[in-house]
Amino acid sequence: MKRAGYLFDQATSHAALYDGYLDARKNKRSTRAVYAFERRLGAELAALHEELRSGTYRPRAYNHFWIYEPKPRQISAPAFRDRVVQHALYRAVQPIVDRSFIDQSFACRPGKGTHAAADYIQRALQQVPRDSYFLQLDIRRYYYRIDRDILRGLIERKIKDRRAVDLWMLFADSGEPLGLPIGCLMSQLDGLIYLNPLDHFIKRDLGVKHYARYVDDFVLVGLTRTEALDYREQIIEFLRDRLHLELSKSTVARVTRGINFVGYRTWASRRYVRKHALYTYRHAAKRRRVESLVSSLGHARKTASLRHMLTHLKDAHHALYRQLPQSLHALHHDRTAPARCGRH
Repeated sequence: MKRAGYLFDQATSHAALYDGYLDARKNKRSTRAVYAFERRLGAELAALHEELRSGTYRPRAYNHFWIYEPKPRQISAPAFRDRVVQHALYRAVQPIVDRSFIDQSFACRPGKGTHAAADYIQRALQQVPRDSYFLQLDIRRYYYRIDRDILRGLIERKIKDRRAVDLWMLFADSGEPLGLPIGCLMSQLDGLIYLNPLDHFIKRDLGVKHYARYVDDFVLVGLTRTEALDYREQIIEFLRDRLHLELSKSTVARVTRGINFVGYRTWASRRYVRKHALYTYRHAAKRRRVESLVSSLGHARKTASLRHMLTHLKDAHHALYRQLPQSLHALHHDRTAPARCGRH
């Protein structure tokens, strides 16, 4: 692969930093950090430019906090000025590395996401024999176990500008021997890059036709049971030897059982949201959080759960139901939409 150069100058220009600032402030303009930065915008951007060009730039300490949904994770929030630099760098490098990803890598990429991943899995289930199997795998403590030396080697296979790579790796330092800081924009891209060799191994070496990955959760569909067990062992070996990772769990089952993936339980003919999503939705209704309700309903948009969720809200919280966008009311009465679901 031809490697890209001259990215450091591109990512650290005055124009790039200003664009990075515009990206970093989206949905955050009411925060104190953004307000303080904007009050001295010209001086702040000039200072960043000078530090980056002189080689004295270093990210400030992260603000660490914990979240507990869907599982406990420590989030490392960067200072706003460092978010600006990350967004400027991301704009320069993302299109270059994205070209090396397979189409079925669905996380944190333009035009992808959970709906696209669920659509792909459902189409795969419609195309494979009903007596075939799927293999689903998940990696143990993925972001915490990433080897930064291996990560740098993978980045350098695509980018030859050492200053750009050095800047990139500043944002990969978690303060521990292994792992990445969760909560950084560049960590999202790192997570895609690190398992990209696995994607190509499964598609090219194993020759799996129906395969999808979302971060560290990946599914192979339409296998015989023998293939599923054999591929699992080859993937375990590849992860151990090439990426120093290990599996946390694996599932081998017939496709007629349905696949739990990207927040949905999916069959060839139907798709439902997971039970936890229903709990979150009903909790938001009790607390009268309209934005959370709209978000949950957007997640359920292509599922047989949508009409059930809307009917529950209309019956139990009619005033909230009336505050929903008209587009959701239209879906509720659309007879071509998936029918009301039963048990999940």
